[in-house]
Amino acid sequence: MNGRIDRKPPWLRKKRNLGEDVMLTRSRLKGSGLHTVCEAARCPNLGECFARGQATFMVLGERCTRNCRFCAVEHGEPQPVDEAEGDLIADYAEARGLRYLVITSVTRDDLPDGGASHFARTVLRIKSRLPRLTLELLVPDFQGSMEALRRVAELPIAVLGHNLETTRSLYGAARRGADYERSLRLLERAKRAGNGVLRTKSGIMVGLGETARELDLLFGDLSAAGVDILTVGQYLRPSRNHLPVRRYYRPEEFEGIARRARNAGIGVVVAGPYVRSSYRAAEAYAEALKRKIFDKG
Repeated sequence: MNGRIDRKPPWLRKKRNLGEDVMLTRSRLKGSGLHTVCEAARCPNLGECFARGQATFMVLGERCTRNCRFCAVEHGEPQPVDEAEGDLIADYAEARGLRYLVITSVTRDDLPDGGASHFARTVLRIKSRLPRLTLELLVPDFQGSMEALRRVAELPIAVLGHNLETTRSLYGAARRGADYERSLRLLERAKRAGNGVLRTKSGIMVGLGETARELDLLFGDLSAAGVDILTVGQYLRPSRNHLPVRRYYRPEEFEGIARRARNAGIGVVVAGPYVRSSYRAAEAYAEALKRKIFDKG
């Protein structure tokens, strides 16, 4: 099998929730014309979040200009930017009474600023209508543009996330078009741009063949970059065209991973087989506030 593992262990055989609340949320989202990463990335927590009317919105279309070998999001020619997305998201959040919202996007290397201006337009429109809504953004790397990053980091948001995804050694196989050091610089500079108020966040997946030593180096890098919140979840292969799973971590192993990340200096770590970037995002932010995590630099 060349190190490949195809059969999921018992603790990863999660029953799909297709209850009335879930289907109602799905119908409302479809009717609104909005896209979610929950559906595009086939998130295993979709039923849990949709049952509460929550979703992570994905702006700038449904097609990514990159083709990362771990990701289920569609790759192809990008779609036109919908400048009304801010109002559409605000409509949904207001109708559902949401207090905390996560917005992400596909990667848009075709746009001069990587989509930073659209993030700004979307956030400012939402906050003009719902000033008490707490916003978290999960952004691409903007091809290393610090001007694009600055424009986003200075928005009225609470958390700015950018996922490192995996260890340095696996970038060539998993994240073609991305760069480990570039992503670290983005997180470090986002922290500085936030003037001690903005919390920064990153996410990784395990099971692609990383070693314990490589994970510890990654945790040290994220801590040195001032990252406040880290999510760690199990990589699940979307299809036979994606990278194979090299290892399934047992639930108790995630407790050890979280402990090592915290020992490296990351204040809030959410880890578990089904954890994803925006899983229980509001709770993680509240914990970061409680711990009074500020800029380490």
